[in-house]
Amino acid sequence: MGFRNLVITSHAKLTYSQGRIIIQNIEGVRQLPLIDLDLIIVDSTQVMLSSYLIAECVNKGVKLIFSDNNRQPIGELVAYYTNKQNVSSIENQINWKRSRKEHLWTRIIYTKIFNQLQVLEMCDKETKLLIDELDKIEIGDKTNREAIVAKKYFPLLYGDKFTRSNNNEINKALNYGYSILLSTVNKEITSLGYLNQLGIHHKNKGNYFNLGCDLMEIFRPIIDIWVYQRNFSEFTADVKYGLIDLMNVEIKYAGKSMLLRNAIARYVIDCINYLNEVTDEINLELEITNEVQNNEINGNV
Repeated sequence: MGFRNLVITSHAKLTYSQGRIIIQNIEGVRQLPLIDLDLIIVDSTQVMLSSYLIAECVNKGVKLIFSDNNRQPIGELVAYYTNKQNVSSIENQINWKRSRKEHLWTRIIYTKIFNQLQVLEMCDKETKLLIDELDKIEIGDKTNREAIVAKKYFPLLYGDKFTRSNNNEINKALNYGYSILLSTVNKEITSLGYLNQLGIHHKNKGNYFNLGCDLMEIFRPIIDIWVYQRNFSEFTADVKYGLIDLMNVEIKYAGKSMLLRNAIARYVIDCINYLNEVTDEINLELEITNEVQNNEINGNV
């Protein structure tokens, strides 16, 4: 797994040669070892990529994300096959017990709401409305407490008039951060040889990432608090860089301190092991630091 993120924001040509990505733009030519990269975000529609580079990104597990004319993530490159993908893994996934899937989804929703409570407390916001909802969660979240909480949570955090349908800078940042988060989860699922289309709760036939959408939920509040703490008025390139670099923030998962990207990798393995009945218990405890730091973007170029 690489440790650097590459963001291309203007007209450029990207090619591959002898293990390196070649970046040509108005400023000149720069080369980077492809093996050092974990993620490439093409944040401009004026970027040309060679098919050789695309193939090598797939072979080396480098995630490619593309943005639209509004510079919002619109899609990602997904490999057909991975080194670990095999028939037995997919057969196991198809045969995951309904009871296990429902129990895991319940734990995910409980943890997500609990983490939303953490965020509200750290931001000195009212929490009683959400605390009351925790006690109403049923197996499989049959009463959809997740959606009910969301309608209360976002106005509490960002203001009474805020909704997720608003076309504002906060929602642009949230959507961007969630896209990076989903892509990171997708990469871990695929690397283990499982199909992202087959979720444990999401079953949208038009969604290629049902399982990723299921598993990412507990980490969403980390994006929420980062956006709240930045208090920006414009969704600039620096805000994007910060959201990308947020994958390198240190958190606590299952009682251990680790970078968010490593916590996601560990968490996906834990979920898969539980669904495969390798383990009967699963610890999804996630502790968000009181100040999600806006680290220097050393991992981005």
